[in-house]
Amino acid sequence: MKFLSVLPCSELPSGTHRTVKAGKRRLTLFHYDGRISALEHACLHKGGDLGEGFLQTLDDGELYVACPWHGWQYNIRTGQAPHGYLDRQAVFEVRIEDGMILVSENPVITAFRAEHAHDGLQDLRQLVYRTTPDSLHVLGISATNMNQALPRPSTSETALQSALDFAASEYGAETRMIRLRDLQFRHCEGYYSLHEEACTWPCSITEMNPDDGMTEVYRAMVLWADVVLLATPIRWGNASSLYYKMAERLNTVQNQITLHDRVLIRNKVVSFIITGGQDNIQGVAGQLNAFFADLGFIFPPFNYMGWSRGWIAEDMRHNVSSFMKSRYVKRSVKELVTNAVELLRQVKRIDSSHLQTPKPRISEAGMGSIGSG
Repeated sequence: MKFLSVLPCSELPSGTHRTVKAGKRRLTLFHYDGRISALEHACLHKGGDLGEGFLQTLDDGELYVACPWHGWQYNIRTGQAPHGYLDRQAVFEVRIEDGMILVSENPVITAFRAEHAHDGLQDLRQLVYRTTPDSLHVLGISATNMNQALPRPSTSETALQSALDFAASEYGAETRMIRLRDLQFRHCEGYYSLHEEACTWPCSITEMNPDDGMTEVYRAMVLWADVVLLATPIRWGNASSLYYKMAERLNTVQNQITLHDRVLIRNKVVSFIITGGQDNIQGVAGQLNAFFADLGFIFPPFNYMGWSRGWIAEDMRHNVSSFMKSRYVKRSVKELVTNAVELLRQVKRIDSSHLQTPKPRISEAGMGSIGSG
């Protein structure tokens, strides 16, 4: 077997690991417990560099490297994933000669990535859209938060339910309501800030936990909906924190444009319902419009309705009763739906197969212009 000289031993002190070049390959060397071992450097999941990984001793007493991108683990001697997982990283033989570290040209243990009999995310991976040229699927998303044990009226959610009811009765739409507060989902963990390719579709959090609540949002918003109606209260002049929590996790949708020039949101219309005891409806609408435009949604004329009692309306005990009596609210939610449906009928005729995306792409970015947050 041919061996390649890769590094002086002095450059890999005990208790360290690093990635090196070995011929046409890149390997990660580990020097722990008086022994040097070598694994293929790219994680089997999404290619994260194990040379930047974290060393962890697991319950079996063995030392594992955890990929810095999403935490996949490999035994640094055998390449094997922890008990219960069948994945295995490629392992290379190591020799020491004249103070130099040599590695085998080819692996002595080959890599193996387990294939699961049932892929619960296959529809998301393959973008199995549920929309048709004739479908009218209206998705309502409520960003109102509250104590589940102490339910109370929500003006934004009440208006949203009225809009969905009108869409069903007037236009025969299929409707769904997602209340973000009912979903258990993790915050975005910022993998994009580490490496642009570490932010994946489906979201890496969803891959690690298909039961994460955002999986329902991805399926409904990307695959099922023709029209999205988002309702949010005003919180300190902004949309609710639940909206922003969801929006951060939608980076996985927008990032497909950046990395692959692949648009996931096609021929979909969005409108907004914004209510609050304080003002700044237009400011909230501006942020919502900017964000959903970056995802690829299309806006009808007058694509948001707002209701606010203004800066001095601090008598919140009267807030809901004032809202319920408002003739403006009753009229505007219907007109909001009508505008969205009328535009959708036009949008359905658009051939989006060659949709242009004047957005930043990783292929156009120079090293000096790529940063991390």
